[in-house]
Amino acid sequence: MMFTKSSGPAEQDRRYLWHPFTPMAQWNSQEQLVIERAEGVYLIDDQGRRYLDGVSSLWCNVHGHRVEKIDEAIKEQLQKVAHTTLLGLVSGPAAELAERLVEVTPGGLSKVFFSDDGSTAVEVAIKIAFQYWS
Repeated sequence: MMFTKSSGPAEQDRRYLWHPFTPMAQWNSQEQLVIERAEGVYLIDDQGRRYLDGVSSLWCNVHGHRVEKIDEAIKEQLQKVAHTTLLGLVSGPAAELAERLVEVTPGGLSKVFFSDDGSTAVEVAIKIAFQYWS
């Protein structure tokens, strides 16, 4: 099978990507803003224009983009392992972070569950409660 590349990111986006919380007919009728990189609190488009990232890329980059200390920590971890499951395995970095979080939370909180969204967090909280009371 041969794959062909579209004319660029804006065309690829228009043809293949569905954006969350976005009226797509309106989105597809507008000129697209293509972000190529970011520095600190700014997003930078493919024309070199800078935009204040007022929502921290949906609150994922609260420390800003391209923070050297964070970038170095990510690179260091990638040299070891990018990701591993916690299904029957121990992850040293996850265990270390869990310990640190327990140390800074109010007394009585002794376990950490890492979740990527609120729905999963609520579901797991219910499952933890069932296990606790069983």
